[in-house]
Amino acid sequence: MRREPAVLLIASLLCTAGVVGDLAARWTILPLVDPSSSPEPPAVRIVEVSEGTTFRQLSALLENERLIASQWGFEILGRLTWADRRILAGEYALHAGMRPTEILRELRTGHVVQYPVTIPEGYTVAQIADLLEQKGLADKAEFLGLAHDRHLIRALGLDVPSLEGYLFPNTYHVPRHATGKEIISAMVTDLWQAFTPALRARARDVNMSVHQILTLASVIERETSVDGERELISAVFHNRLRRKIPLQSDPTVIYGLKSYDGNLRKRDLAVASPYNTYRVRGLPPGPIANPGARSIRAALFPAPTTFLYFVSRNDGTHVFSSTLEEHNRAVNKYQRRPARRLS
Repeated sequence: MRREPAVLLIASLLCTAGVVGDLAARWTILPLVDPSSSPEPPAVRIVEVSEGTTFRQLSALLENERLIASQWGFEILGRLTWADRRILAGEYALHAGMRPTEILRELRTGHVVQYPVTIPEGYTVAQIADLLEQKGLADKAEFLGLAHDRHLIRALGLDVPSLEGYLFPNTYHVPRHATGKEIISAMVTDLWQAFTPALRARARDVNMSVHQILTLASVIERETSVDGERELISAVFHNRLRRKIPLQSDPTVIYGLKSYDGNLRKRDLAVASPYNTYRVRGLPPGPIANPGARSIRAALFPAPTTFLYFVSRNDGTHVFSSTLEEHNRAVNKYQRRPARRLS
């Protein structure tokens, strides 16, 4: 009979331990929602962790968002794994079907939400800044300032007045809290991945610097979006450069204008600007846009032709000519007025 209280005590302790163990499992191991219990996957919530957020504040936020069962259990888990000191700021995509350990791993490794943004070929720095601001990924004024910041440009290993032409068009995945410097660095890095050492050696073979190739490629990019024409337009410009004939490219003139309403007028062609290739022989002083890989290659490998002129067919394609007489006939056919422009 004396053993009964001891047995009851042991049983009570075991029961309590079981309850505590069950709670501990729910708080630190098991997800708040069993994904297999519902035909629909748990809803994903975007949780923003700001700089300076404490682990206790974060745990309370996760419990409030119904992503974990217990703030205190999550805090204990964080302390046991030393993760409470290594949480990175940013936006996280989390759901209640994730185990607390999985949520903790996302936070500890900085697996933040990244937003895709595609920079089209031929966009200027200003257009890129506009796009990033529209996406909520950068401040336009700050981005433009960085693109002209001599200290940043030198840190990127460049000796140019601005990064026009050096921000490679591509699809980037950008976290919400990325800095302008990080975005710019990624774009310049991608440029050098496309503009390989072999292609830079080709630039030397055609007696042009990397800056000159990017400048020519940017003009090609703005003149056409037709792949089959890039090398032909490149040939026209190479032939004109070789003969010291002005390039007479409208996109370069437009780039140099203080304002442009979509109509290029005769008076615009007389504007004194280093980008006015009707008045100034040779290439403009720098790129007028950010060219893609196809235009860079076209600038390096022009088609073997004698073409000196091209004019638009008004359908996105062009007619190419080797003589002014041929060019004027094409202009009369497709433009119905005397030609003064290449495209």
